[in-house]
Amino acid sequence: MPKLTIAIDGPAGSGKSSVARRVAAMLGYVYLDSGAMYRALALKALRQGASLNDEAGLETFTKETHIELKPPRPEQEAAGAKNGVFLDGREVTQEIRTPEVAQAASRLATIAGVRRVLVAEQQRAGAGGGVVMEGRDIGTVVFPNAELKIFLDASPEERAERRWKEHQEKGEKMTLAEVFDEVIERDRRDRERRVSPLVRAEDAVLVDNTAMGIEETARLIVMLAGDRQKQLAGVAGGNP
Repeated sequence: MPKLTIAIDGPAGSGKSSVARRVAAMLGYVYLDSGAMYRALALKALRQGASLNDEAGLETFTKETHIELKPPRPEQEAAGAKNGVFLDGREVTQEIRTPEVAQAASRLATIAGVRRVLVAEQQRAGAGGGVVMEGRDIGTVVFPNAELKIFLDASPEERAERRWKEHQEKGEKMTLAEVFDEVIERDRRDRERRVSPLVRAEDAVLVDNTAMGIEETARLIVMLAGDRQKQLAGVAGGNP
């Protein structure tokens, strides 16, 4: 069976990350954490004192940077790492998980030239198939030719409750109403942002997991992947 490139997009709180990781594990595919790439670049920029306002300079800076994602070691996965992250040949999996790096990464992600370079890197990493990647522009920008595209969504109320529970687990005191407002505002920003806005690809399968857990959602996507593999194998074999 051919190995697929699976693109999963969706808004905040839809469970993209957890579902994508589970799908990758069930299929024996590689999970690519695009956010880790921006964090690694941000770490290098901070270490070298690069100006986050110099967009042209940052594009050149990005071209001169090599970022590689590998499956996490068991202890890294247990600690919450989605990938082992290597920056210019050196592992930085732990170093990229600081608030300062996260803020800088958020800024870098808005720069068109930086995104253009990193998207090319992501496309190179996924060129052979057998990968699962999630985000907000994976099926529209990063892997527009992905064999399987999923747009994962849930009601705003359900997504807000999921995020609220995450805040509670981290000891962060926010009310459910505050988190709901945060989710609505995040949706607005994601859909209206100038660079790579959140939008459902025309050929993406809409999966509403309002009433579904991670495992059930992942199994549904794995089933869709199996159907797609059979379809592609049939085409390759000359069957209608």
